[in-house]
Amino acid sequence: MSLEIAKREAEGIVILELKGRLILGDTATLQSESTALLTRGSKQVILDFSSVPFIDSSGLGVMVAIHSQFQNAGGAAKLLHLSKRNLQLLVLTKLSIVFETFDDERAAIDSFFPDRVRNTFDILDFVKSQESEPGK
Repeated sequence: MSLEIAKREAEGIVILELKGRLILGDTATLQSESTALLTRGSKQVILDFSSVPFIDSSGLGVMVAIHSQFQNAGGAAKLLHLSKRNLQLLVLTKLSIVFETFDDERAAIDSFFPDRVRNTFDILDFVKSQESEPGK
């Protein structure tokens, strides 16, 4: 199944709902969608991974490229609803320090507005919870 992208907007923030695996061969779809957003002047995007079961190295590469594109344009790309496996991948590759990650859409949207109180996803708490699970 190839990657599908549904686009919607909330409070001026573009949310890309991804569905499928983010793997070699399917990353071009996401890359071209993000480039089109920047071309149209959208500089703030949330990538919703709630329906992405797997990310390979090509997927990670396009995620980093998108992060850099938006940052260089004066905006930001943030991640939402990563699965446990995909969060572990970010921690393992040390990309957890690059991306702002959220498990709540409202918190992700609020993060673009500095005057709003927000709850951020604490990657350190996630790592600690993984270490304390039985059998780890």
